[in-house]
Amino acid sequence: MDLREVTEFLRDFAGYIITALVIILVFTFVVALQPIAGNSMSPTLEEGQVVVVTKLFKNYTRNDIVIIKLDSKLYAKRIVGLSGERIDYLNDILYVDNTPYKETFLEDDVVTSNFLFEDICSSRECPNGVIPDNMYLVLGDNRPDSIDSRDNSFGLVDKKNIKGEVVFKIWPVNNIGLVN
Repeated sequence: MDLREVTEFLRDFAGYIITALVIILVFTFVVALQPIAGNSMSPTLEEGQVVVVTKLFKNYTRNDIVIIKLDSKLYAKRIVGLSGERIDYLNDILYVDNTPYKETFLEDDVVTSNFLFEDICSSRECPNGVIPDNMYLVLGDNRPDSIDSRDNSFGLVDKKNIKGEVVFKIWPVNNIGLVN
């Protein structure tokens, strides 16, 4: 074995190592693949689908679908209420600061049980009567069958518990596409 062969081998090996490190860094800090468990986001996301989650953007907005980690479990939910807002739901109408808001992503036959903001966040936890800073109110798209901010064990979600935004479905192959 001559020196050129050793040099070429080391150069190739270094290329593989660098490629592996880049892939590890991307999946650690930029994106993740996440299987969907349960039917709380149906029909938008179905159990068994695999989605791409971006970890880069931390300025979440209304209607973003996010992955939340609570008590070592991961949940996919839609952000409905933002910091500084009062959210109420009456007669299948979402009210943001007492103004009706149309949820265009919901199927027409989806029924959402009525709730007032006070049902979700007590005056002790939310003394200003609005969602506190860095907190979100989240709901599943399958409103009758979703554990979400309406549930006492779930409540408002702290931004630090959001692992990223769901942006793309990749499995099953016949359902590949953007998530909205």
